[in-house]
Amino acid sequence: MQTQRFAIQGASCQGCVRKIRQSLGALPGVDDVQVDLDTQQVTVTGNADSAAVQAALSRAGYASDTPPQEAPPSPASRDHEQQLAITGATCAACVRTIENALRHTPGVTRAQMNFADRTARVSGTADTQSLIDAVERAGYGASPVDDNDEDGAREQQEQQHYRQLLRHMWLGLGLGVPLMAWGLLGGDMMVRPGQTSQWAWLGIGLMTLAVLATAGRHFFVGAWKAFRNHNANMDTLIALGTGAAWVYSMAVVLVPTALPEAARHVYFEASAMIIGLINLGQALEVRARGKTSAAVKRLLDLGAKTARVVRNGPNQEKREEDIPVEQVQTDDILRVRPGEKIAVDGIVEEGESRLDESMLTGEPMPVRKAIGDTVSAGTLNEGGTLLYRATAVGKDTALSRIVALVKKAQGSKPPIGRLADHVSAVFVPAIMLIAVVAALAWFNLGPEPRITHMLISATTVLIIACPCALGLATPMSVMVGVGKAAEHGILIREGDALQTSSKLDTIVLDKTGTITEGKPALTEILCAEGQQEDTLLQLAASLESGSEHPLARAIVEAAAQRALAPGSADNFRALNGKGVSATLNGKHYRLGNRRWLESEGITVSLNSDSLTERGATPLFLAEDNTLLGILGVADRIKEDSREAIARLKDQGLTVVMMTGDIKASADAIAKQVGVDQVMAEVLPEDKAKKVQSLQEEGRIVAMVGDGINDAPALAQADVGFAIGTGTDVAIESAAITLMGGSLHGVADAMAISAATVRNIKQNLFGAFIYNSLGVPVAAGALYPLTGSLLSPVIAGAAMSLSSVTVVSNANRLRLFNPQRGKS
Repeated sequence: MQTQRFAIQGASCQGCVRKIRQSLGALPGVDDVQVDLDTQQVTVTGNADSAAVQAALSRAGYASDTPPQEAPPSPASRDHEQQLAITGATCAACVRTIENALRHTPGVTRAQMNFADRTARVSGTADTQSLIDAVERAGYGASPVDDNDEDGAREQQEQQHYRQLLRHMWLGLGLGVPLMAWGLLGGDMMVRPGQTSQWAWLGIGLMTLAVLATAGRHFFVGAWKAFRNHNANMDTLIALGTGAAWVYSMAVVLVPTALPEAARHVYFEASAMIIGLINLGQALEVRARGKTSAAVKRLLDLGAKTARVVRNGPNQEKREEDIPVEQVQTDDILRVRPGEKIAVDGIVEEGESRLDESMLTGEPMPVRKAIGDTVSAGTLNEGGTLLYRATAVGKDTALSRIVALVKKAQGSKPPIGRLADHVSAVFVPAIMLIAVVAALAWFNLGPEPRITHMLISATTVLIIACPCALGLATPMSVMVGVGKAAEHGILIREGDALQTSSKLDTIVLDKTGTITEGKPALTEILCAEGQQEDTLLQLAASLESGSEHPLARAIVEAAAQRALAPGSADNFRALNGKGVSATLNGKHYRLGNRRWLESEGITVSLNSDSLTERGATPLFLAEDNTLLGILGVADRIKEDSREAIARLKDQGLTVVMMTGDIKASADAIAKQVGVDQVMAEVLPEDKAKKVQSLQEEGRIVAMVGDGINDAPALAQADVGFAIGTGTDVAIESAAITLMGGSLHGVADAMAISAATVRNIKQNLFGAFIYNSLGVPVAAGALYPLTGSLLSPVIAGAAMSLSSVTVVSNANRLRLFNPQRGKS
């Protein structure tokens, strides 16, 4: 078996991913296909011929001219992920440069930077030092980040950076504001050769140089590093604009006679004011950016700081002591008292209480906990005292995994955000070209003083352009949106799911455990002539005692309640989607659905309509070829399923219920909850095909399920929602996990996704419109109407405000709350 990596082009969404997987999955020798949209790569595991894979990609429309590469064969090595803290990045162009540097590092399979929190996640086999070296060679700084230990340190660094930016602001504005006030109040801003004012302006020029060298130093250092690496970024624009204004002004001061008299105007106030205003804008951005990670901070604050552990003393007596939660080990026995938080994940060994799990699941009602029940770190004990045994500590607790998942999702990029990536590749060079063209136009075609007009237009174009707003537009909204979802017990794994959820038109709900509670109970027994209820129930329990199916457990529990002991069955067989069979006392028995028994030649003489009309599932019991009776098993509908389904329909979705039940029972449940369409008698292996059939009709489909047999359908759907009370397999197959068991979580997730995507579009629209209007105005487009050019100082203020506006608009999502309607 080998693992190969193929470059692709043109893949942009989950629909493309599905098409590529289907095309390659049909090839002989292909065992696994992984598609990475960010790096535009496909990893194929198996013994397939590389030429056949390339041909299949070409037929699907995603082929690239780049030859295939050998990929690391070990799945573990592919899954190795590291996180780096990035310093020196100021705009979307920086993000692109850093990502390219990381992706070209040997052993890296994926690299993605989150500009909003200045971190990069890298997957592959490359070691940490190689990644850091790659970032530093690109002109930026990097250091490893520990998800759990570094949050406090990074927050402290952000505070220090904020205070430093404020100091830089005061330096710039402290010089720039008095100079601007002097000019506005009628003071002479012209240099008069041979007069005292010339020497005064020289002193002011040197003071401005000091501001540029201190408060503006990071802009010039960043521009120099970008230049050395053949790049250009926001620092380049600021350094060129402020530097050009200062150099021109110093030339006017030192050799005024070399310039026409009308052009002997100095612009020291512009350089100082621009530096001060941009530092102010960045300080406001840092402050607002800190609010976007509030959801993660709240999750981290849920964790207990200490734990009361019960251990044996020197004489084997039980001793209790409070220790830091970091020192708790697996299998330790811990006590939690009323009002205290559960320190680590565990299983209750003694006691009974009720826990508030709303911070993890979003469900407001406390949950009863007794011996054998699981408890999760961060939940609050509201009642009695519990003794529990630690089963997961540190990074392995559910809370820690949730925090890691939320952080990873906050750094993901939905397809809509890739537009900014493409624009950032050419943005800064295009702005520099526009500045040059504007300067030449004013110098050759403009009125006098042409040199002054040339300088102002070029400087203003360089200053007003804001690649920073473009870079922040998507990640800021994603960070807040994913955090808001986590507050409501919704874990979004990837940016693609966030965007696709806002465009869904069809949602498929698995019945058992999703619409219903997943805890069926025996409701009725219909006996053939001469048969007794207890006899049939005992036989059925004997057959089902070896099965793990929820319907089987319902029958076994009903027999136990009647004190009926199951017999010993031989030759037990469980047939998926049909039923079970076994031998008891030398006779062959079958228990299952009507279609299966009839296919086995058994005549079904009893009528089960009375059961199916009430939503019960009929199980037919036969001895050899004789029908003995029918057992009706019903699964109780969740209290809020009807209301949640009404919400989904109000959001414009077609709601489909899919179940293995017979059509009559399924229709009865569907009528009670109000779904639009029913898919009944669906075998587990056919669930994914049903989802695919809906997709082939042109629908954008979500699947909601909780069982192992739902996993293929969850993976097939455009967006998979896993109920958090379900199996790990289902949760791993889904793009979105609902920590609670309510379908309201699906409606909440869709509402949050729609709000987040809407916010991203607002940010991108604002960033594009700002630059589209601001740059022409800066170049002098309004001069024929106004008779004046835009001041570089106003351009600097506008540029700073554009970034702050994007961040502030993203933070509006923190106030969003999905409303639960009433049917």
